[in-house]
Amino acid sequence: MEMTKKELPVKVIQYGEGNFLRAFVDWMIDILNEKGDFNGSVAVVQPLENGLINLLNEQNCDYHHVRQGLENGEKVDDIRKITCISKAINPFTDTQSYFDLATEPEAELVFSNTTEAGIAFDENDKPAAGQLAVTYPGKLTQLLKARFDHFHGDHDKGLAIIPCELIEQNGTKLKECVSQYVSTWGLGADFQNWVDHACSFANTLVDRIVPGYPKDEIDSLLARIGEPDKLVVKSETFHLFVIEAEDKVKELFPADKLGLNVKFVKDITPYRTQKVRILNGAHTSMVPIGLLYGLETVSETIEDQETGKLIHELIYDEIVPTIQIPNEDPKEFADAVIARFQNPFIRHELISISLNSIAKFKVRVLPTFKDYIAAKGELPKRITFSLACLLKLYTSGEFNLKDDQSNLDFFESIKVLNSKDLVFKALSNTDFWGEDLTAIAGLTDQVIDHFDSISSSAMKEVIYNI
Repeated sequence: MEMTKKELPVKVIQYGEGNFLRAFVDWMIDILNEKGDFNGSVAVVQPLENGLINLLNEQNCDYHHVRQGLENGEKVDDIRKITCISKAINPFTDTQSYFDLATEPEAELVFSNTTEAGIAFDENDKPAAGQLAVTYPGKLTQLLKARFDHFHGDHDKGLAIIPCELIEQNGTKLKECVSQYVSTWGLGADFQNWVDHACSFANTLVDRIVPGYPKDEIDSLLARIGEPDKLVVKSETFHLFVIEAEDKVKELFPADKLGLNVKFVKDITPYRTQKVRILNGAHTSMVPIGLLYGLETVSETIEDQETGKLIHELIYDEIVPTIQIPNEDPKEFADAVIARFQNPFIRHELISISLNSIAKFKVRVLPTFKDYIAAKGELPKRITFSLACLLKLYTSGEFNLKDDQSNLDFFESIKVLNSKDLVFKALSNTDFWGEDLTAIAGLTDQVIDHFDSISSSAMKEVIYNI
């Protein structure tokens, strides 16, 4: 006989009730319950004073997930009722219920998404007995200490902690914060030893576009759902969860065995490089090209005959060759990225992606540019063209760009110069790139040529001749 979620033991403690975790981790847990033998429920903890816990409880902790996008060239538009959450706790108003989670005998996993600023240590965070800590790492330390005490230091009752915050080495940094609290609060060597050896902290990379509550189409979606739901959450079809963790975590969270795109790896670094270079790098590279061409969205840019061909070549011929992942082909990730760019259900505005494009180019594109030169002994012509378009974009005065004011002021000051001097001053600005790009053989002349072509010819003709 199938158990109801109230009868399922709490196996997951989750900090965060926002759109991302509900469209990512909870969606996976729901599938694990249906198709696997996970047989566990999720207890959700609201990490901030204001949140959605009341709404969750009003709906018996159920909600619907809308998954839309392209898979194998076919449109996907499906709705799943997520029923794996059994408890939703606001620790600010019900502190005791929060601490009671420490006594859940079958709890094994902790997931979190408390924003990039959530994983931080605050030396002034010193709660009195029974009082709630301010930071997420502080609250987690309190929960772990309560669990340690309740189970008398039993190493079989440790937790596998899997943060989803978008910072590098998120698990390592979270553990450092917990250890700082253990020391600051004087919780003892025995407890620190339990944290070190009974618990584990994974480093992760998460990837899924989650627009959130689909207010523009909610009426039609609710008609399909057939019941009220104030917590409908929409996401793309693509998902990637890369977890660098101890082997036991793979057993506790066997999502990879059910066809979900979850990878347990020894080193997360090449996967992060792949995402930053292919997905984020292609976004950053296409923005100035698409905007100067007169396009508005990512999908328009990838579908256009000229710009689409250029972006395809930039990705497959210039970015992909710079990435090496053992036993994997980055072209497969690139194929998925193209499908995501083509997603007809998401309108991704180029102008919104253009935010802070100078800093993004330095982090997302420049390493690829330099690795390509090192490997091929020549400039990547499409990335070079994108760089020229970036300079043209910032000096055209035709777009409402958002960037650091000093960057905008710099371009305002040089846009009156002739193209040769303008390009030289921009490429030699070490504050932008961390180095003088005019030192790269042939780059300045090529960028000047492209810059002049963009100024004097139609973009379609310029791109055709790249």
